[in-house]
Amino acid sequence: MALAESWHLRSRSRECAATGRPFADGEAIITTLFPDPESSGYLRKDYSIEAWHERDGDEEKPFSFWRATYQAPVSTGEKPGMVEKESAEELLKRLVEEDEDHTENVRYILAVMLERQKLLRETDTQRTPNGILRVYEHRKTGEIFIIKDPDIALSKIDEIQGEIILLLEGGGRYPQLEVAETIAEEPATEGEKTDTAEPEAENAGEVEEIVGDEEL
Repeated sequence: MALAESWHLRSRSRECAATGRPFADGEAIITTLFPDPESSGYLRKDYSIEAWHERDGDEEKPFSFWRATYQAPVSTGEKPGMVEKESAEELLKRLVEEDEDHTENVRYILAVMLERQKLLRETDTQRTPNGILRVYEHRKTGEIFIIKDPDIALSKIDEIQGEIILLLEGGGRYPQLEVAETIAEEPATEGEKTDTAEPEAENAGEVEEIVGDEEL
């Protein structure tokens, strides 16, 4: 596998990285990402406003930083009507952590979907030698997703939409290749009709609307 180009980082810290002071619920903080030489990825550090302004000018410069609001973690039950959104959210987390080359386009489109659903917000965009990286923060948990913008061609949008629908319908997994091949090889019996139409997904319209409105 090539060097990772997408990352999923932990939720916001509960205390200032410089002073160790616990954050108060609703307090304004500075969230930063620093290059991590050990993992070839990034380290997240959260600072109080005061500690951030007191940093020495000679200290390491962050890859990215932005102002955020600390929200104390709370235990909440599953909310009715949120199953599809949570499914897409969990799917994005897994695909980012697996970092398979063939899911790069799907990861980006999923991030766009979750941004449109107000679950993620884009906090920064950075140009690197390997392309554009977009930084997304989860509005509730503070988790960070760094997603490469694959500069998707319009001709590929329909194909990617189909992949996302299959993944959401299949519990986040692609159908087994061998099963698909077996079905394709089985001849239809006399009088049996073969249905080649794609199954309708409950969220298919939502996927098409979100991707169709996005300027890629």
